[in-house]
Amino acid sequence: MYYSRHTTLQLSRHNVPAKIALLLLLLLSPVLSFSFLHSKFPKPKPSSEKMSGWDEGGVYYSDQAHSWDDGAGARGEATTDSNHSLLQKFKEFIRNFETDTNVYGYRESLLHNPKFLLIDLEDLEAFEADVSAKLRSSPADFLPLFETAAAQVLVSLKTKVTGDTGEMEDPVPGDVQILLTSKEDPVSMRSLGAQYISKLVKISGITIAASKTKAKATYVTLICKNCRKGKQVPCRPGLGGAIVPRSCDHIPQPGEEPCPIDPWLVVPEKSKYVDQQTLKLQENPEDVPTGELPRNLLLSVDRHLVQTIVPGSRLAVIGIYSIYQASNSNSSNKGVVAVRQPYIRVVGIEQTNEAKSRGPAAFTTEEIEEFKKFAAEPDAYKNICSKIAPSIFGHDDVKKAVACLLFGGSRKNLPDGVKLRGDINVLLLGDPSTAKSQFLKFVEKSAPIAVYTSGKGSSAAGLTASVIQDSSTREFYLEGGAMVLADGGVVCIDEFDKMRPEDRVAIHEAMEQQTISIAKAGITTVLNSRTSVLAAANPPSGRYDDLKTAQDNIDLQTTILSRFDLIFIVKDVRIYSQDKIIASHILKIHASANATVGESRTSKEENWLKRYLQYCRTECHPRLSESAASLLQNNYVKIRQDMRQQANETGEAAAIPITVRQLEAIVRLSEALAKMKLSHLATEENVQEAIRLFTVSTMDAARSGINQQINLTPEMANEIKQAETQIKRRIGIGNHISERRLIDDLSRMGMNESMVRRALIIMHQRDEIEYKRERRVVFRKA
Repeated sequence: MYYSRHTTLQLSRHNVPAKIALLLLLLLSPVLSFSFLHSKFPKPKPSSEKMSGWDEGGVYYSDQAHSWDDGAGARGEATTDSNHSLLQKFKEFIRNFETDTNVYGYRESLLHNPKFLLIDLEDLEAFEADVSAKLRSSPADFLPLFETAAAQVLVSLKTKVTGDTGEMEDPVPGDVQILLTSKEDPVSMRSLGAQYISKLVKISGITIAASKTKAKATYVTLICKNCRKGKQVPCRPGLGGAIVPRSCDHIPQPGEEPCPIDPWLVVPEKSKYVDQQTLKLQENPEDVPTGELPRNLLLSVDRHLVQTIVPGSRLAVIGIYSIYQASNSNSSNKGVVAVRQPYIRVVGIEQTNEAKSRGPAAFTTEEIEEFKKFAAEPDAYKNICSKIAPSIFGHDDVKKAVACLLFGGSRKNLPDGVKLRGDINVLLLGDPSTAKSQFLKFVEKSAPIAVYTSGKGSSAAGLTASVIQDSSTREFYLEGGAMVLADGGVVCIDEFDKMRPEDRVAIHEAMEQQTISIAKAGITTVLNSRTSVLAAANPPSGRYDDLKTAQDNIDLQTTILSRFDLIFIVKDVRIYSQDKIIASHILKIHASANATVGESRTSKEENWLKRYLQYCRTECHPRLSESAASLLQNNYVKIRQDMRQQANETGEAAAIPITVRQLEAIVRLSEALAKMKLSHLATEENVQEAIRLFTVSTMDAARSGINQQINLTPEMANEIKQAETQIKRRIGIGNHISERRLIDDLSRMGMNESMVRRALIIMHQRDEIEYKRERRVVFRKA
């Protein structure tokens, strides 16, 4: 009766008789009084009409605790409203977006795979640009909303299920992970700065390490050790932890001991977890500026992205650029609150396979037109070879072989799971100063992916993969070496002969099976290394010696030689006319070296060649035609017959074996030649050119040098025997003499110099003498 009392007071001030009358009425009848009051002083209107002067039963509260988060109450309401409308928009997008007419792609894929949903950002932008912009600017806020929307849509799409009571109920919504994908160009790892923090970024690179899977809590269940009250605290996603309150909010009863500060204990078995894994992403080797070390960045992947990536694979990653407090930071940064380490919380991974990873893979229609026009020209093969290392004079066949190596054959996957390699391996063996290293440097520049290493500077682990212990977690992880990083490209190995034999064995598997198997420090795995190998080597004595057998000149094992498709012996031949042309060519290059106009033209040409290579490798996968296959078969059988005949005549096998691998090599060469002309069939013409290349390289190398038992007449054999006797007389057991002096002495006695050299070679093969000091000194063994 607040209002009536208030009114009574006002009446009493002005009118006494009215007061008496009112009191009498009240005493006479409570019912009468009640109805009278209500007619005289009506009830206050509802709060919606906001009648002034009357109190409202509203509850007011201060929002200071969250004022920094979402402003005053009005702003908080607006945020909730906008979140609700965004949720509706996300649901609408998943339900109603048509990828084609009447084809609802996202709805279908959600039904087929309820665990995760792959969303294309371009589709979201086409549906509603505003929503897409919000998602890009603050993904951490809106991605959980998107996932809630997906889960709700999934529930509405599914049929009802019978519950425990037997009634039809909606199925329990499960967690749906939203993965994003986009066709935008990735940004460089070096350009990621503070302005990108908490925004959506896309970067590309190579994974060099992957950690073990860990369980990451999404909700932590806490219990107070004093009053045993439970509480659930959400965890920040990514590498963030949970924020545990300092005090318990239990109000103590009288006589009860209050809860102390920090009373919470974590109950691990009641908390909720998801899988999490960290990866290390390194810049692509082709993006690293010269002389700089490649940068790497930490990635955190969770739920369905865990254990989908092996080290050595090329990725394009979409994620939220975030920061975390490094636990093992060095002493100078200890306790510094403001300094944080960046990492990327991954929300989408695209594995850029061999076709995609070649720079920007999108070709314009003009470029494609130009490429097709170029391939249709009759002398396209000749034009491509003229673009290979134009600064090097001569070596036409080597240039053709390098062109074949760059284009490569076709990789084939057989129904039973066997993979046949399509990459071509080439070995250049020969004298110093014959431009071998220049070829390697050219290939490194013009191949879309290339790694250059030198023989002495590379170990087996550096070429294949090494197991490294992480300093902070003390666990082992794999880092890929040169062969893994160049997956889908070319590895150039200079000074191949200077490599230690045990290191050279490491690349056997990579050259034929195109994988690298690792079994060390408890890690057993297989990495891909689908690379071509271009190697350059010198013979053991430094120069190629025509007086030695092919075995002595090519001081490499048969196992590695058979893995090379083409082996070129590059000799420094002294011919007056040729020397003159080479000298004028080199002087011309030196004279016009600083012409900047020419320089831009060559770089443009190089870029054109790179793009053409890329286009051919992605678009064209030729196969042998039937007539070409039968021609190749007949030729192979003939080559094997010739080699067998030669072996029967001489009594020993050739230095370079002709095996089925060499047959496959000719097939790959034919395919590469067809690919240069963008032809999908390798014709007889291609096969004939491939056989010619094979003959001038590998077959020539197999027949090179002298073979000590070919055409040895009895007189020659007698002369060699005499020379051997004289050599043994000149050098006592355990003594040594200069080879030059020995040959001069025996020549003065009237012996033929070449016969003396042959005798020395034969004695060396019988292990009677040994060469020392770079083969200048002959030492006689016991």
